Amino acid sequence: MMTKEAIIERMNTFRPPFLDLFECVITDVNPTAGICEMEFNISQQYCHSGNIIQGGFITTMLDSVSSHAAFAMNDKIVSVSTLELKVSYLAPSFDGKYRAIGKVEKLTRNFGFLTAELFNQAGERTAILSSTAKISYQK
Repeated sequence: MMTKEAIIERMNTFRPPFLDLFECVITDVNPTAGICEMEFNISQQYCHSGNIIQGGFITTMLDSVSSHAAFAMNDKIVSVSTLELKVSYLAPSFDGKYRAIGKVEKLTRNFGFLTAELFNQAGERTAILSSTAKISYQK
């Protein structure tokens, strides 16, 4: 089994390039518990109404961290395809630094049931996600 540090390094090396737009870094994983943490730094260019982050970008952060939680659990997973998701916006998310925590609630051979939370710099939870994903493995 890979060490936690090796999993983080692998995931940061092979993560999707679009996450660079949000200055994303994978900071922690717990492969046994199915947890992944990411940090983001969101600039005003991803905001509306001055400095409120557009909801689709919040969804992207939450969807990314939850799917990476599944990747952290099993290095044979090659694809986590979201089938359905729900995001609840609990408070406005303003430009700045965020921490996201994704968790695998249940992983079966073909499906994952995932959750995620987004926290601002003050530690306030601003959004949550629950989703169902199709899981594909190396053949």
